[in-house]
Amino acid sequence: MDFSHTAERISQKITSHGHPVEKSGIEAKLRRLVDEFGVPPAEAERTVLNELAREFGLPVSQGGGSGGAVEQKSLAALANGEWVTVECKVVALTASPSPAIAQTGIVADESAAVRFVVWSRANAPHLDEGKWYRFESAVVDEYRGMLNLKVHSGTTIREVSHEGSLRPKITPVAGLAPGVACVRGKVVQEWEATHDRILQSGMIADESGAVRFVLWKEEGLERLNPGRVYTIYYATVDDFNGRLSLTLNTATVVPEEGDIDVNTGSESFQGAFVHLAPGSGLVRRCPVEGCNRVLSRQNYCPVHEIQSRYHYDLRIKGWLDNGEETREILVSRAQTEGLVGMSLDQARELAENNPLGMDEVFLRFREALVGRYLLCRGRQIDNRLLVSTCEILHYQPEQLADLLNRAGGSL
Repeated sequence: MDFSHTAERISQKITSHGHPVEKSGIEAKLRRLVDEFGVPPAEAERTVLNELAREFGLPVSQGGGSGGAVEQKSLAALANGEWVTVECKVVALTASPSPAIAQTGIVADESAAVRFVVWSRANAPHLDEGKWYRFESAVVDEYRGMLNLKVHSGTTIREVSHEGSLRPKITPVAGLAPGVACVRGKVVQEWEATHDRILQSGMIADESGAVRFVLWKEEGLERLNPGRVYTIYYATVDDFNGRLSLTLNTATVVPEEGDIDVNTGSESFQGAFVHLAPGSGLVRRCPVEGCNRVLSRQNYCPVHEIQSRYHYDLRIKGWLDNGEETREILVSRAQTEGLVGMSLDQARELAENNPLGMDEVFLRFREALVGRYLLCRGRQIDNRLLVSTCEILHYQPEQLADLLNRAGGSL
């Protein structure tokens, strides 16, 4: 794109006030805004003109490149591609993922919250968490369905006073969408970390539904306790392959008293139990408060290392096959005891008095389950069914006779 005519126009406006400027520098600024930041050419012209006007103490035009004013909006009214002026509070700051970004985090007002990015080249003032600011001529864009407020060299930022405090709106889990949200829910599942950088992952549920969560390792962050209710302010809601998840690193997490009658899910699947996965049967868990990870055979926790003390648990990890598809199931202690006919105390006694130890419990589980037909209900997360109820399907002679008659009739 040729910026020479635009640069000449800007140069003449500034020079007419007795302040000569180089057109090459103006062209460079225009090119950076348009090519690197995706700013529309008309808005880039207005931005550079206003930047030079402020530099030389000249009146700043409030009109946009197309003649319209940059409208002040609430965060809930933002739309992709807009140039806006907003007044909002910095509620969270996160580590910059790139040298090109000076600051990033979450801003909020009474209507909503969004992520923000301050480019290093913007030379913007440093923003402090907990303070209110007025952002003039910021750009709104969208990434993975999530709106972002971008601060560039043409954005003006100043601190403002604000009376009262924010009252964040709590969103039901079933109503979550990509962006930033506040939720109140119960930690109903904790999963083993699949990456060294993950501090904790699992599932949070309320009366309306459930959603996965992840907490990445950062200094000062603490794990959530399974079974505990939390109010989570300003978590990032991400959409990956059509599945939503909460990232809690930007959030303020407040433990609450009481309980929630969570939605346990209505998905069902039935089929033959074809595989009992390692880690099933009698397991030892880390005793550190808030951890509860399954220990290795050497009583090693991937977070808290070797543990001399631990507590026992029962679980089933395996696969069902209905002839057309397979489904991984994860069954907690309460349902496990009913399926295999063995309590936790009986499993411990068996392991302590048998040469094979805990392996004997695993073998008993496999003998009781493999080849049996199960009907499981619960919540579906990807290809895994988190089982809330499960029952063994027994042989019914009348159904078999009916199938044989139908097969014979067709022949």
